[in-house]
Amino acid sequence: MRHLLFAVLAATLVACSPGAGGAAPAASKAAHPESGLEVIPLTVTSASGVHRFKVEVAGSAMEQAKGLMFRTKLGPDEGMIFPMSPPRGASFWMKNTVISLDLIFIAPDGRISNIAANAVPYNLAPLTSIGPVKGVLEIPGGRAAELGIAPGDKVAW
Repeated sequence: MRHLLFAVLAATLVACSPGAGGAAPAASKAAHPESGLEVIPLTVTSASGVHRFKVEVAGSAMEQAKGLMFRTKLGPDEGMIFPMSPPRGASFWMKNTVISLDLIFIAPDGRISNIAANAVPYNLAPLTSIGPVKGVLEIPGGRAAELGIAPGDKVAW
């Protein structure tokens, strides 16, 4: 009897194993090594071409409140996206933010409404969107100008 029970248990385990007709494991998502946030591709299409970034997703209220605070480096093609659903007016500050950033405000149609360029580290002055936005993209300070990214350009993620 014990052998029969063991055989049934073994057959059940094999049937549920990936590659044996069972459900495949969920695809693993890329996570940033420092923040642990999901990293996704994002593109900005401008007159100067398509610019590709790998961005961390600050999806929760807590993740958005922390943002890039205390970070000491950000690669030239890295950033953070703050999705906002439903779209709304957005206001950011640079409290506890060590590095300069460009804040790119993305209108509900996916186009850039405005850019707060070269935001000053630690500054408490509000940096606000022009109208409601569906997201805010933070990239290294000065990078938008370097790449020719401007209001009206299309952002997709």
